[in-house]
Amino acid sequence: MPLGAMVFLGVVLVVFAALDLFMLFSLLKPGDERNQIIVWKASAFTLLAMVGASVLEVIENFIRAQPMAINPFVQLEIAAILYFASLMYYKRQHGG
Repeated sequence: MPLGAMVFLGVVLVVFAALDLFMLFSLLKPGDERNQIIVWKASAFTLLAMVGASVLEVIENFIRAQPMAINPFVQLEIAAILYFASLMYYKRQHGG
């Protein structure tokens, strides 16, 4: 594998690890009611999006008669990206 690709993948891994840690810390951090509502809305949106994507994938694999092939690493990173984006949206919407 070329050195540039290894550096790029290393940077991506570090960014995704930071997003995962940010997601965990924001869920565990106590705060006031406004902050709790923001985290609750972001968490609910992320859960809804991940469950919806999983249901669509199950239906697609059932129709095509293929085995399930879900990569948990990819699913975790998509959840972290969705959570980060929705958290930033709700913080902006609620003045945080």
